[in-house]
Amino acid sequence: MESEMQEKTGLIVGDDGALRCFWRGSDELYGSYHDQEWGRPVDDDRRLFEKICLEGFQSGLSWLTILRKRENFRAAFAGFDFHEVARFTDKDVERLLDDKGIVRHRGKIESVINNAKRAIELVDEAGSLAAWFWKFEPGPGERPGRVDYPTLVANPTTPTSTLISKELKKRGWTFVGPTTVYAFMQAMGLVNDHIEGCICRASVEEARQRFRRPR
Repeated sequence: MESEMQEKTGLIVGDDGALRCFWRGSDELYGSYHDQEWGRPVDDDRRLFEKICLEGFQSGLSWLTILRKRENFRAAFAGFDFHEVARFTDKDVERLLDDKGIVRHRGKIESVINNAKRAIELVDEAGSLAAWFWKFEPGPGERPGRVDYPTLVANPTTPTSTLISKELKKRGWTFVGPTTVYAFMQAMGLVNDHIEGCICRASVEEARQRFRRPR
């Protein structure tokens, strides 16, 4: 019965009896990420940089795999301080390729270093990463009338994520395709994609309403 509900609505019943998005699953770490982080608006540049880099690492893997390694990634990449990461050298790349605590993919590691340099340029252009990303927040007319399971499954990218991807690539960023960017938008609160009926949807929407958009 529960599996039928998940297939139809994208919702699962938690141990507390509350409905949550299907991807939350039963893993405790994933559960706290879903309940406390995902979709809540972020304006901290370091967190924004971290997330877009980790979404790049996630490509071809599950997000849970990355989440379990997140603290290792933070240690490896100087807490995702992009000013510091931008100074990484070939020696750092080799160090990171030997780090069993992260995903050891040369292209993705080099991408983070490249993107750190591009992030500094973007701050010079817009004042902050937050100001640049949040100017792309979709308006009400660009959002579905109802965020349900079929809508999410059918739309792994959006016109906005495609536009952001294009603009980032034009500025030299890598591993920032439209699907990666949309996952970033969902996680950082530029949209609220908690499924209708999820216990977190209302609180995330309240947080978004209180959030002061960076300029």
